[in-house]
Amino acid sequence: MELSLTTRTVGEHTVLDVGGEVDVYTAPRLRERLVELVDGGSRNVVVDLARVDFLDSTGLGVLVGALKRLRAANGTFGLVCSKEPLLKIFRITALDQVFPIYPSVEAATSASAGDRDDNPPSA
Repeated sequence: MELSLTTRTVGEHTVLDVGGEVDVYTAPRLRERLVELVDGGSRNVVVDLARVDFLDSTGLGVLVGALKRLRAANGTFGLVCSKEPLLKIFRITALDQVFPIYPSVEAATSASAGDRDDNPPSA
């Protein structure tokens, strides 16, 4: 399946809408796009997984890498995910304790920096 990546701005956040399958074949494109965003100056990034049908360990690794890159740049990183199969992957891998996961883009972009920084998860 094809991977779709579109970017939009919501307030002070850059939202990357991801669709399709994120796997060993498509994850490099996602990584490239996230690196471009951070290198281009985006500091508050939200990745919307609402249209993602499949996510494998390679995709998880790309998301962890993006989180680390943004933290190093004093930025924030959040995921939007409400699909139970994907949430189960985050729970099984304990990455639900690492990533701030929101039910909607609105929730992710309205969370204040203080909410995210009071108890930052470790990666």
